[in-house]
Amino acid sequence: MIRLKTPVVQIGKIKIGGENPVAIQSMTTVDTANPTLTAKQCIELAKAGAEMIRITVDTPASAGAIPRIRKLLDKSGFKHLPLIGDFHFNGHKLLNDFPETAKILDKYRINPGNVGFGKFHDENFSQFIKIAVKNKKPVRIGVNSGSLDPNLLTDLMNKNARLKTPKSDREVFCSAMVESALQSAKFAEKLGLKQNRIVLSVKMTDVTETISAYQLLAFRMQLSKHPYALHLGLTEAGSDLSGTISSTSALSILLQQGIGDTIRVSLTPNKTTPRTREVEVCKLILQSLNLRFFSPRIISCPGCGRADNQFFQTLSEKIFSHIQKKLPLWQKKHPHVSRLRIAVMGCVVNGPGESRHADIALSLPGRSERKIAEVYIGGEKFKTLVGKDIAEQFLEILESYVKLGRVA
Repeated sequence: MIRLKTPVVQIGKIKIGGENPVAIQSMTTVDTANPTLTAKQCIELAKAGAEMIRITVDTPASAGAIPRIRKLLDKSGFKHLPLIGDFHFNGHKLLNDFPETAKILDKYRINPGNVGFGKFHDENFSQFIKIAVKNKKPVRIGVNSGSLDPNLLTDLMNKNARLKTPKSDREVFCSAMVESALQSAKFAEKLGLKQNRIVLSVKMTDVTETISAYQLLAFRMQLSKHPYALHLGLTEAGSDLSGTISSTSALSILLQQGIGDTIRVSLTPNKTTPRTREVEVCKLILQSLNLRFFSPRIISCPGCGRADNQFFQTLSEKIFSHIQKKLPLWQKKHPHVSRLRIAVMGCVVNGPGESRHADIALSLPGRSERKIAEVYIGGEKFKTLVGKDIAEQFLEILESYVKLGRVA
């Protein structure tokens, strides 16, 4: 995988772009005007693995709450957690009216599609960027399909209509998204915002269109030899399952192509799904692509008629539950655990092969009157376990392996 070369952008203590790992971002859902609730949710997201948190700043009350939120986070041990202010419509005014907030936030987000229209667009955008320059803050210029500048879109549609072979409306729409981002970035640079303080995004709802827009943006930047760091995401991905699938589909393709410096999975909140699910999905996407490692990779078969499914399911649940319970402690004492491949297989068809590719594995023979399983370590058969307590025997071996990198 050849990653798109982008400038390194400093966001608080976090660096993105360049050779830095793809960073995980999430966003709060509570009213920012309530600093206690906002800080609490920021901490929940950070503990789950979010490395920067975006919060809505849309009213004087929310802008005025930022200093208190920062103090609460610092007091709770999250001094280096970057806070990103999400501004729409009135960001220029709020940053001007609340200079302490402008200093405290680690990054600003502006949407060029709703900062104002006509002469007010340039005036408001300029005021916003100049405040960022004064405070030496990076800015994400985030273009959204739902709020794309209509004048820009109309202009490109008219030009397209005069072509001998016009593009489709959706192709023109994607081009307009990219054009809005690049024009805004160039304007920001003219106002004094450095290239390494600019992050771009072109978020859309449709998966294929999102992929096309980011691919076009990456191509345009490579062509001009003037790249910017990129933030990936869908603007309205959907609820738990559909949002997870849509986000994973789009982000995985782009990341595999070397596009993207930060990611966010946007999931519609509901009563049964914790906000931290966004972060969990991000981690799984990055780990599945071998871009980052957060926890052991557990390989297990889906079960079939060849396996003793009741025994296999009970065994798997015991092992998975133990790993999840012990993982926080393992990660603190034995950081290498995040790169482990652990296999739990149910029958002889794929079991031995997958077990040999894992660091440590347990492989069942399938349907058998005897409760028996083979343990593999480093690709070699290590031991045969027999009896009803196979799970407990294997977990004892696993604990030793995690602690020593081998079995005592």
